[in-house]
Amino acid sequence: MTQQELRAAVAREMPGVRAGLERLVRIPSVAFDGFDHAQVDRSADAVADLLRGCGLDTKVVRSGGRPAVIGRRAAPPGAPTVMLYAHHDVQPAVDRSLWTNGDPFEPQERDGRLYGRGTADDKSGIMAHVAALRAFGDDLPVGVVVFVEGEEEYGSHSLRGILREHLDDLRADVIVIADSTNWDLGVPALTTSLRGEVNCFVEVRTLESAVHSGIYGGPAPDALTTLARLIATLHDADGNPVVDGLGGYDHATLDYPEERFRRQAGVLDGVHLIGSGGIAARNWTKPSISVLGLDALPTGAAPNALVPVAKAKIGVRVAPGDDAGAAWQAIRAHLEKHVPWGAQLTVTLELTGEPTTLDATGPAFDAARAALRDAWDGTDPVDMGLGGSIPFIADFRAVLPDAVIMVTGAEDPYSRTHSPDESLDLSEFARICLGEAFLLHNLAIADQRRDPDQNEGEHKEKA
Repeated sequence: MTQQELRAAVAREMPGVRAGLERLVRIPSVAFDGFDHAQVDRSADAVADLLRGCGLDTKVVRSGGRPAVIGRRAAPPGAPTVMLYAHHDVQPAVDRSLWTNGDPFEPQERDGRLYGRGTADDKSGIMAHVAALRAFGDDLPVGVVVFVEGEEEYGSHSLRGILREHLDDLRADVIVIADSTNWDLGVPALTTSLRGEVNCFVEVRTLESAVHSGIYGGPAPDALTTLARLIATLHDADGNPVVDGLGGYDHATLDYPEERFRRQAGVLDGVHLIGSGGIAARNWTKPSISVLGLDALPTGAAPNALVPVAKAKIGVRVAPGDDAGAAWQAIRAHLEKHVPWGAQLTVTLELTGEPTTLDATGPAFDAARAALRDAWDGTDPVDMGLGGSIPFIADFRAVLPDAVIMVTGAEDPYSRTHSPDESLDLSEFARICLGEAFLLHNLAIADQRRDPDQNEGEHKEKA
């Protein structure tokens, strides 16, 4: 198909693609414990139906966790195989009062954006894959493996088992992970570095039980004050992490203006940004430490009593080039060293995820940049970092070491992923669908430019 034919085909398919996205968003596919996992099963079945409708040999699989979906179509002779990754599980949306329309799982369009949990992260990735496949129909120029995971937001606990048990179905020359963001509205991007993560629980105990705050307050330390002082040791006065052993570097290839960051992050007027160095470095190439949650009595029910035990969830984003296991050891050692007043301390690891740096060179990336440039009508894509994490990239590298991995996505800096009023810009979504169709077309051409004998030998070896 020519580029003009692809443009027309993608435009023709977009109404149905949007309808499919809305159907997926209406399924509250939260993989976390305590939620209805029958909805995750329902979501997997819906994804499988979409892939079968694209002519893929499709199955729902699991390895002790939530269901994933694998759809495959063999490559034409001499053509590469491309894995298209997304995930169908979503973040919880517990407090519906924080959503403008009151229902996070009922999609609603406002001002050119589609609102709803999963519209951006990552059901848009699923439907971008479907859009490209529908556009080609029977004329798909490459082999495809569509892999849609069912517990990415929950930590991808069963992913390694799925990769191991279904490796033959997942083999590919290029892996496209549609789970990231673009640089800005109107400016596409390839994500070339991501931070890793360490989440842990920190509990301090100072008293056997709650006691009268007047009779015992003063000499006896309460657990909340103790925990607050311990947390405060994690940063210096400017907000830089001060945990010995955490890596990072003050360098990023793009200028990230402070005013733009403040606007996109929703930082309130008068609130200072923390840390030092460039914004991009602070967000992409340096570690960060945040308090993600706190267990203590709610203020409305708190008596005049000293709190005996308090617990916090600490999130550490690990800089590219660092090691998540070493970062965990460093944060634990710091907490044990700095716990105030001899309080009893328990530090428990929840999860770790490795950071990623991608070598964004070579024919596949040339094909991707050309595809995005054409889809955005001549706007060059940028290579950007991401402060977030996609830890499973390390697992893909381990089992498919020769595959080229690239990270794209339909999100933008205003998508509010993981937050109330998550949304997707519909015009940008149409561009990412078109860009993926162009990418598959370009990858077929790029592969054919190699020596035909080498191509044939490689495919015979893989077979």
